Amino acid sequence: MSEITKQQSQIANRKSQITWLILALLIVAVYFIGLTIPLLGPDEPRYSQVAREMFLRGDWVTPTLGGFDWFEKPALLYWLQIASYKIFGVSEFAARFGSAAFGLGTVLSLRILGRKWSAISSQQSDETQNPKSEIQNRGDFANWLALIAASSIGLIVFSRGASFDIILTFPVTASLVSFFIWEISHWKHGETQNKKSFFSKTSVFSVALIGFYFFIGVALIAKGLVGIVFPFAIVAFYYLLSRKFPPKTFILSLFWGTFLALLVACAWYLPMYRANGWKFVDEFFIQHHFQRYTSNKYQHPQPFYFFLWVLPLMTIPWLPFFFASIWNLIRRIFSRGNAENAEDKNHSFSSSPLLLFSVSWLLVPLVFFSISGSKLPGYILPALPAALILTAESVRRFVQKSRARQIFVQTIAALTLIIVAILSQFFVTNFLHEETVKHLIDTANSKGYANEKILTLHTISHSAEFYGAGRLVREEDGKQKRLYGVSQVVDEMNRENVKQILVLIPIVYLPQITKSDLFESQVLDDNGELAMTVVRLK
Repeated sequence: MSEITKQQSQIANRKSQITWLILALLIVAVYFIGLTIPLLGPDEPRYSQVAREMFLRGDWVTPTLGGFDWFEKPALLYWLQIASYKIFGVSEFAARFGSAAFGLGTVLSLRILGRKWSAISSQQSDETQNPKSEIQNRGDFANWLALIAASSIGLIVFSRGASFDIILTFPVTASLVSFFIWEISHWKHGETQNKKSFFSKTSVFSVALIGFYFFIGVALIAKGLVGIVFPFAIVAFYYLLSRKFPPKTFILSLFWGTFLALLVACAWYLPMYRANGWKFVDEFFIQHHFQRYTSNKYQHPQPFYFFLWVLPLMTIPWLPFFFASIWNLIRRIFSRGNAENAEDKNHSFSSSPLLLFSVSWLLVPLVFFSISGSKLPGYILPALPAALILTAESVRRFVQKSRARQIFVQTIAALTLIIVAILSQFFVTNFLHEETVKHLIDTANSKGYANEKILTLHTISHSAEFYGAGRLVREEDGKQKRLYGVSQVVDEMNRENVKQILVLIPIVYLPQITKSDLFESQVLDDNGELAMTVVRLK
């Protein structure tokens, strides 16, 4: 009978492994499906065009847009896009490939965290012989954490966009995961183990600590100073919540580690400063760091509580489990003072390093961006992995009850991924028809106007930065020139010394073009919001 039971257990384990393998393959496939839709919003086309200009010049240092300096963001996204352009050619897929890879990198980092936490917890459980301990039965936690993270709508959406939010989130996640791996090893073994090996898991020069500082350096190239502020602030807050002083090994590592992080960051910042001097410092640090944070200079105002509802929505379809984890967290906090016996202490707020670390990781970006003068949904993305850790812990407790619950959660994840793949591949382009001018410019090109300059009348088209590259008329400072009347169109044509030109104009203003006596016009196409017209001087 025991032999039969053993065989049944082996069969069940094989089925479980196959299920997880299929889900892993589905995740990888979905993250790279549908990346060919037109570049959307104001950011994707601009960032992709900046990378294209750097690629065409063979310049990995100075970002430009329309030939003018573009110092808003650092270079990591551009580097990924340049590398992809070299491999796949200049395309939407290539522009987004790095983001998808960094999204999967975030999932992989969380899975590594789950495996290390499971291993440490299992060892601790074996030593304490406490079957009711909170750290038991975590064997599949890494898989559930990876599945929940990969199928969360926030991570999926931002991993499909050529923008900097996921480019920052991955190195921040990798950095914090590296720190926590070192921390729980230290928590398990203690500093006395440091003498065993110069590069042991808990030594001051451990691989995990090196990873912590290395990825901080990468994060600095990903999105600037926030790449170093977040990891340091989260770790400091974690020790504060833990009510303990950082180990001396960590204190010592701050000296060489910060130097290592800055050394990695110098791969871009040093040549960038040498090439552009104070202009780079002023635009990048002063204007696009401090002024963006402390004011609404860049027109992204939102109420203080904006991220309190944006962050939970990013956990869809696991929102109920996220709320359950928050409720459980509140219960833990209030049970802290009432934990009189050993079992209660296991459930108290301070009993779980992973819980404390996740709370620190969640709150630091949430508070930081909530008090900022500028708010966009993607800003809070670096806090999402922490929310997903809490959510996955709630899911783990849920699926332990029965095999049917495990199948239910896996099915929801698979359906979410499949639906996203189908929508992005076959339907999203039609729904976002008004968000891009790609097909308008394609229409003009197909009708023989591939070399004509493009004017924008009563509008600015960021989408045209990529699809009409090299053809847009600009102000002296490099910004797109926005015209306000047909007489200005004639003036620009005379200035450019051309007899015909393309004009992008909102449909509501189209009669100004079609009824003008200053030139002849023809409407080539429209997207429901903007019309592409060709005008010829009489």
